[in-house]
Amino acid sequence: MENNNDFLGTEKVGRLVLRLAVPAVLAQIVNMLYNVVDRIYIGHIDVIGADALTGMGVCTPIILAVSAFASLIGMGAAPKASISMGRGDNREAAKIMGNALTALLVIAVVLTSVVLIWQEPFLYLFGASENTIGYALDYITIYAAGTIFVQLTLGMNMFITAQGFAKTGMLTVLIGAISNIVLDPVFIFLFGMGVKGAALATIISQAISAVWVIIFLCGKKTVLRLDVRNMKPDIKLILSCAALGMAPFIMQITESVLSMCFNSSLLKYGGDTAVGAMTILTSVMQFVMMPLQGFSQGAQPVISYNFGAKKLDRVKEGFVMLMKLSLGFSFVMCAAIMIFPRFITSLFASNQNLIDFAAWAIRIYMAGSCIFGLQIACQFTFIALGYAKHAVFLAILRKIILLIPLIYILPLIITSDQTMAVYLAEPVADVIAVCVTVTMFVAKFKKTLKSAEAESAREELKEKEI
Repeated sequence: MENNNDFLGTEKVGRLVLRLAVPAVLAQIVNMLYNVVDRIYIGHIDVIGADALTGMGVCTPIILAVSAFASLIGMGAAPKASISMGRGDNREAAKIMGNALTALLVIAVVLTSVVLIWQEPFLYLFGASENTIGYALDYITIYAAGTIFVQLTLGMNMFITAQGFAKTGMLTVLIGAISNIVLDPVFIFLFGMGVKGAALATIISQAISAVWVIIFLCGKKTVLRLDVRNMKPDIKLILSCAALGMAPFIMQITESVLSMCFNSSLLKYGGDTAVGAMTILTSVMQFVMMPLQGFSQGAQPVISYNFGAKKLDRVKEGFVMLMKLSLGFSFVMCAAIMIFPRFITSLFASNQNLIDFAAWAIRIYMAGSCIFGLQIACQFTFIALGYAKHAVFLAILRKIILLIPLIYILPLIITSDQTMAVYLAEPVADVIAVCVTVTMFVAKFKKTLKSAEAESAREELKEKEI
């Protein structure tokens, strides 16, 4: 069945979304372990653990930026390829994939150069102090050298999932994450490399995943096969893919900017402990966000393919299923965080002061996450339908228009506890963004379906006349 993607338009939607989403969610969770496992190991190193963890935390904006560029191409090109396959044009879909690979390779070279040249000023800007800069430099220098593997793994693996090969897509990150989990303690503790060992384990693991992805997409099992002839740059095509991928790119690149804003403000009001706590909080946020993106990746081929094939009832069913999964998951995760904050934060550190501080902060920071599934479901459905501008606006709304100003405004209003005010910016922005997103989506989704139904009716009438 995996050699034929017609099942995207025929199999029962609920079962199909689950079939594709479960492996995608597992893949996202496993992928998240690349950075989270590093932090867990580093945070438990005797004596230096707290400072080393904070040093890794200030590297987060750079790591997120590298991943964001992979999403710019991968999450823009993969839906376009799915829509082309839904129309029966596999040749165009293969060309999209080939151009995506070219774009990812160019981006990798540029990013590596930029990070290696300006890493130290970047890290100070992102919240490093004299106590933590050494650990941050140790990590990011090695990580930057593996940028090409991150681009290939994250960017091209989306084409595996988009074709319906969900289990294979899951294996991509599973292989890499298991490698990372095994290599981390070897390099960090056995070889005594500390933070450098964590970075080295990460890029070796990403390299293994990248090789796996390319071998599969060049093999016989895939529907779309990598071909050198399709890698000849088509600037117009690449830009159209980037336009569609702009929303997930903005979602991730603004996470990088947000991390910088949070770290600099928290360093000002709460010192290294507050920055270290933020490292833990962003790790927990990944536990919520990555599975939600996995649900979206599972539903995306179903929604995109059936929208291209004008099977609108299946488009509706796909969205409803995505919304139920996303909202249910975000509610359960939020409840767990509120009930067991200290247990969760203790997973990342052994320093009691840091654990206590993070357990207090996480209840504030994650207070709005219970409804965040609605934001993700609506935003990624816009992407699946090809509505780049709407998805981009919603990404900009939450992060740039709302959250960044609130990080600086709320401490001026809540002067009694300015550190708490910084953390409070997150749930306030979440609630406002969800309300706006749902309102916009309901209006646009109804209009889109009516327009598509009318177009389908006109085509049927023309066929009868012929």
